[in-house]
Amino acid sequence: MEFSSIFVPNSPQEAVALTILLAFAGYLVTYLGNRMMARRTARLQLVDRRLNEFYGPLYVASQAGNIAYRSLLKKQGKTQCHPISPSEMDEWMLWMKTIFMPLNNIREKIIIEKAHLIVEQEMPHCLLEFVTHVVGYKAVLAKWANGDYSESRSTIGWPPEFDRYVERSYAALKAEQMRLLHGFAWRLHHRITRKARA
Repeated sequence: MEFSSIFVPNSPQEAVALTILLAFAGYLVTYLGNRMMARRTARLQLVDRRLNEFYGPLYVASQAGNIAYRSLLKKQGKTQCHPISPSEMDEWMLWMKTIFMPLNNIREKIIIEKAHLIVEQEMPHCLLEFVTHVVGYKAVLAKWANGDYSESRSTIGWPPEFDRYVERSYAALKAEQMRLLHGFAWRLHHRITRKARA
């Protein structure tokens, strides 16, 4: 039997059977293609929401906070802000009230209100530590408002993993967004250029 004879019907019944088979195959390909596209679209929508509502704003606020913190250190000629000398206290309070706490409040609000967009199944510990760090500073600022300057910082320290977590998660989601947006051709190009750089 020749290969071409499979596709050339010898009778009207074979023609009908071939037509039905081709129609079913076409339907199946369309169905599977639509299903894959729907999954990809749903995944892209979730990635977009995570970037737009959680990791993107968290990343921007964190980067702004880090830049401001380094700027304050440079201005004071220090490598870390603590301990704070009595002569530096007024400036520290100004920066805390006008720059650091507003950025902290933005990040705290994102974490609390948009926790459902976190990538991990469980809340990352560094995010919980960050929220408790901010709560500690709220107590310090309340004391300052009442004229008590006995404390200059939160009793709960800055979580060292926080910035790395935010940056890593943001970068991973941006990469996934690009993969979903650009499909196979983009992934192939990305692999080739990555191997060329290695």
